[in-house]
Amino acid sequence: MEQQRVLVIVGPTAVGKTELSLQLAERLGGEIISADSMQVYRGMDIGTAKATHVERQRVRHHLLDVVEPDQAFNVADYVALAENALAELAQRGVTPVITGGTGLYIDALLKGFLFPDTSADPIIRAELEAQAELDPSSLFAELEKVDPVSAERIHPNDKRRIIRALEVYRRTGEPISKLQHKAAEQDRPYRPLYIGLSRNRQELYERINRRVEIMIEDGLIDEVKELLMRYPEQPTALQALGYKEIAWYLNGRLQLTEAIELLQRDTRRYAKRQLSWFKRNKDIKWFNLSKLSSQEVMARIIEQWEIH
Repeated sequence: MEQQRVLVIVGPTAVGKTELSLQLAERLGGEIISADSMQVYRGMDIGTAKATHVERQRVRHHLLDVVEPDQAFNVADYVALAENALAELAQRGVTPVITGGTGLYIDALLKGFLFPDTSADPIIRAELEAQAELDPSSLFAELEKVDPVSAERIHPNDKRRIIRALEVYRRTGEPISKLQHKAAEQDRPYRPLYIGLSRNRQELYERINRRVEIMIEDGLIDEVKELLMRYPEQPTALQALGYKEIAWYLNGRLQLTEAIELLQRDTRRYAKRQLSWFKRNKDIKWFNLSKLSSQEVMARIIEQWEIH
């Protein structure tokens, strides 16, 4: 089976992925598939730095605005939608440009780091959550017994991932680590060229701080205010970076200056975690935008793409 060529642009938030991806898609006659776990939500535009109307007119985008903020959405949902988008682009002979900062989504799509039957079981989930309330340490002890491989890589305090791993085990009878390993061995129908964008740390942090200021100027407070009116229970999506901090300001828990400083700090930390995730992928070819102009980087990427 001939594998579909896919150009993948990754890197930390605020590094400059959006503009470079737009230019590359225009140059290659491609379309962009977003790989951002928050840009899938409708109405969450400013805080997620979603492509603007003008940018979407320049290049067609996929996987933006696909669910409401109070709807469940997980990595399996993302993979299903992205596979459909890739199949459509292949049929039309269009170059796919995947860009975003959610490494888990990219790995699950292109490397197969998923497992069969990923749908949640509400009954088992409720049982595990009740157990977590009564005796939280018992969950990790159970995980160590049934899935020591997962227990090695999940922190004992990471309740959400412990519950997920145990839920899969109780439903399938197999450890999640074993199912993930099986899935990873399956051949995927894609041939990705991974491009990583970076900047010197100080410059990246300055860009992050400025981006937060621009979001405030562009109306992030009103965006969050409207979302809180529509979803007063604050679903999981509104616990996201950029939304919870402004919600705390609107609820009187923080002064605006405190909320902005907290958002800047948390975004810098998030960028650091993103880089750590992507550095594990040895197939990524890195370009430092503090040392090279975007034109130089673009020329080198196109050169790589032509021989890929």
